[in-house]
Amino acid sequence: MSPALLAGTHTPVLIAFLAFVAVALLLCVLVGPDRDEVADFYTANRTLTPFQNGLALSGDYISAATMLGTTGIIALSGYDGILLDVSTAFALSTLLVMARPLRNAGRYTLGDIFALRAPGSAPRIAAAVATLAVSIPFLIVQLTGAGAATAMLLGMSSAGAQQACIVLIGTLMVAYTVAGGMRGTSLMQIAKVVLVTATLAVTILYVLARFHWSPDALLSAAARGSGHPASYLRSASQLGVTASGPLNIAGLHFTVVLGAACMPHMIMRISAMPDGATARRSTRYAFGIVGVYGVALAVLGLGAAAVVGAPMISAVNPNGQAALLLLAGNLAGGPTTTAGITLLTAVACTVFVTVLAVVAGITLTAAATLAHDVHAYAVRHGRLSQAKEVRTVRWAALLFGVVGIGLSVEAQGYNVQFLSMLAVTVAASAVLPALVHSLFWRGYNRTGLLWSVYGGTVLAIGLQLISPTVSGRPGTLFPNLDFAWFPLQSVGIVSIPAAFLLGWAGSRFGARRNAPQVDQEAVELRILTGIGSE
Repeated sequence: MSPALLAGTHTPVLIAFLAFVAVALLLCVLVGPDRDEVADFYTANRTLTPFQNGLALSGDYISAATMLGTTGIIALSGYDGILLDVSTAFALSTLLVMARPLRNAGRYTLGDIFALRAPGSAPRIAAAVATLAVSIPFLIVQLTGAGAATAMLLGMSSAGAQQACIVLIGTLMVAYTVAGGMRGTSLMQIAKVVLVTATLAVTILYVLARFHWSPDALLSAAARGSGHPASYLRSASQLGVTASGPLNIAGLHFTVVLGAACMPHMIMRISAMPDGATARRSTRYAFGIVGVYGVALAVLGLGAAAVVGAPMISAVNPNGQAALLLLAGNLAGGPTTTAGITLLTAVACTVFVTVLAVVAGITLTAAATLAHDVHAYAVRHGRLSQAKEVRTVRWAALLFGVVGIGLSVEAQGYNVQFLSMLAVTVAASAVLPALVHSLFWRGYNRTGLLWSVYGGTVLAIGLQLISPTVSGRPGTLFPNLDFAWFPLQSVGIVSIPAAFLLGWAGSRFGARRNAPQVDQEAVELRILTGIGSE
């Protein structure tokens, strides 16, 4: 973001950031677990109301990458960005279908669900691998983007300043997780949704007022500001009209719809609800909230194109990540007026709280799978006291945070936006097939689960690394190298069906010797009613 735009806003932004950090940390300490009980730390004893859970679920779902990235893509590519916005909102329908059986089958982590039809250590380790394969890339994207945005908002643009901001945000992330557990992170998500809703609503009012409350005027100005008015409201303006263009577009939406809502931290949020009926109600609330956000981001993306213009947005960040902040800086009289400074500060704080809330949820999920699935069950075979498991999860949160911060600091300065799509693709390829088979197919067994989880993970990561999103083009991680041997940018169109097929093939033809026997009737009863989930 240009220094001229931010002139005079650094002090208000810094004061607002510090105030939020202090208040949020105090609240996490106050509402955190009183006793070292596993259920309290992982699920807040399932005491939240359906609407509170819906707010928290939508808060988990709406990340900074979604808010900034979607706005930027709409500003730069128009029609394609709006379609992606619709797919992102519609993705919660996947979770809505599975919410009741997921809560009935689950207890705390993804490993508890995998262990239903495949008891033993191997399925829990597979759950931990899948959770980390999704969480680590997603965390890196969040922290690197937040570090760069925070440094710019505070008037610092050097690499060292951005790395310092990454370390600061990562440290706060660990502190909130360790102190607050699920109760603290839930409070942060709920507060975030309220703050984001209010801020985006005010920003939208300024955008609409700028164009005299006329949608036609807004669309026309957005098309002109895009730099390609003839194609702005037509498909393929972003991906290009090429032989693989339609497959890329179809694969992108296919992957987002199936994977975005199956991220492990979303599954853990469902497990924190009292029962299956409440889980479905809460997911419906979240679906409605996310739908409203989808409309809001579409208006803001068009507003950014109309008010700021795509050339300026691309000059600041080629991926459009700065579009929302640039838009806020050009409304309400700009940073030379009190209203303009207030609006930009509010939007900046909204981005900051969004990042902190989401990364705290990711950290809690990763720490839970390390402590619960790996240490408590795979290593100690369930013979671990609750107090020791809570201590373990706190140390695991610290370990995951240190690793995530270190990787994010090293990644600073590189284009790692592809990691966001990689995380969604791994979720759709490794987590979704295992969940669907576990919940809805009696024939699913340990071999099928391991084949689908590990096969889906390897396919998603392997194909993504040799796709055009990583090398061979400007704006990729390795623009001067070319090992893009796989022609499609959206690899989920291959890896997701393959993972489902691997789960079926492993269950039908894989080795079954020495596999623990499962009481299928008890499993079906638990999935349908929730009996035995506690």
